[in-house]
Amino acid sequence: MHKFARMERLPPYVFAVVNELKMQMRRQGEDVIDLGMGNPDLPTPKHIVDKLVEAAQKGVNHRYSASRGIKGLRNAISGWYKRRFDVDIDPETEAVVTMGAKEGLAHLALVMLSPGDVVFATDPSYPIHPYSCIIAGADVRRIPVAQDRDFFEDLLVATRQTWPQPKLLILSYPQNPTTALADLAFFERIVEFAKEHKMYVIHDFAYADFGYDGYLPPSFLQAKGAKDVGVEFFSLTKSYSMAGWRVGFCCGNPAMVHALTRIKSYLDYGIFQPIQIAATVALNGPQECVREIMDEHQLRRDTLIQGLQRIGWEVPPPKATMFVWAKIPEAYAKMGSVEFSKLLLREGQVAVSPGLGFGHFGDTHVRFALVENQHRIKQAVRGLKKVLSG
Repeated sequence: MHKFARMERLPPYVFAVVNELKMQMRRQGEDVIDLGMGNPDLPTPKHIVDKLVEAAQKGVNHRYSASRGIKGLRNAISGWYKRRFDVDIDPETEAVVTMGAKEGLAHLALVMLSPGDVVFATDPSYPIHPYSCIIAGADVRRIPVAQDRDFFEDLLVATRQTWPQPKLLILSYPQNPTTALADLAFFERIVEFAKEHKMYVIHDFAYADFGYDGYLPPSFLQAKGAKDVGVEFFSLTKSYSMAGWRVGFCCGNPAMVHALTRIKSYLDYGIFQPIQIAATVALNGPQECVREIMDEHQLRRDTLIQGLQRIGWEVPPPKATMFVWAKIPEAYAKMGSVEFSKLLLREGQVAVSPGLGFGHFGDTHVRFALVENQHRIKQAVRGLKKVLSG
C-alpha cells in the first residue's frame, strides 16, 4: 500500500498515551479528574445562545454563507479591535472569519509555505503552530521559551544559522502552555526583527482576555508597523466559552489576509450563518460575561496554586491563560513528563498534559488546565497529595 507522505512527517501524538490510560480507567469506573485538555466547561453566555436560536429559526440563514465571514461580523471584529486596542482594522481587506483559530492558522500556513521553506516556532508551543507548517511541507526550527533564556538572542542565533532564511515566525502570547507573557515593547522588537530579516509573523492571541493580577495582554497589532509584517488570530473559544462553535478570525497584513481568504474560498462555504450572527452579538454586546469567565478562572487558578503549595509543590501563579505550567518535582524529574503524567493518573486519578507534547523543552513540566470547578480542583489536589507523599 502507498504511504501518505504528509502523515509520515507527523510524530506520534504524545497526548494519546495519557488519554488512552484515562479512558481505560474511566471504563473501569474510576473517577478521573481531567485537567488535561483545555476544553472550556462553562456554558456560553445566554444572550449569545438566544441569538443563535433566534437566527437558526429563520430559513434564510440556512443557505451557504460567506467564506470570508458575513459583513456584520467583520464589522464587529473591526469595532472590537478599535475598542479594545485602539487598532484600526479594515473589515474588507484586513479581516477574515475562520472556523476557530486552529483552522485558520493551518490554512494560512498551507497557502503561504512551500516544501523547503523554513519556519520558526517556539518550544514549547501549542502543537498546531509547528505541525501546520510541517503538514504544508515546510521545515520547522524551534526557538526555546524559558525564564533563563534570552528569546531574541536565541532568535538571532537561529536566524544566522539557518539557510534558506526563515520565511515565517509563529508566536502566541500569553503563551500556551508556558503562560509566558509579552509586553508591547516585545512585539515592537519582533516587528523590527521581522522587517530586518524579511520574514512574516503570525501571532495567536487566543488568551487576549485571560490576564490576572492587573496584567492586560497587549495585541501584536498594537506594535508600530505590525500590519506590515504579520497577522493576529483570535478565537471566541475561550473568552466567550464558545469552544464547540468554532468561530474566530484573522486580522492584519492585507496580503496574508487575502491569501487566507482566497484559499478558504476553495475549501469551504463559511460557518453556519446563525453562528456568525451570534458571534457578532458576542463581540458587539455586553462584555460583563467575559469578565465573569475570567474571574472564575482566576479563582480556579488560586485554588489550584494554593493547593499545590500546601502539598509541597511550589508553582508560581500564572498571570495569564487558563493553564498552570508546573515544573515536575525534583524527586520525579528523571521520569520525564509522560511517565510522571501517567503516575499522577494511575495513583492520583488526575489527568494532566505532559509537557513533552508541546515540544522537547517542555519535558520538565506538566500542564494543568483550569477546566473544573473549585470543588473538583480541591479533590484533584487531594489525589496529587497521595502521589507526592507516597
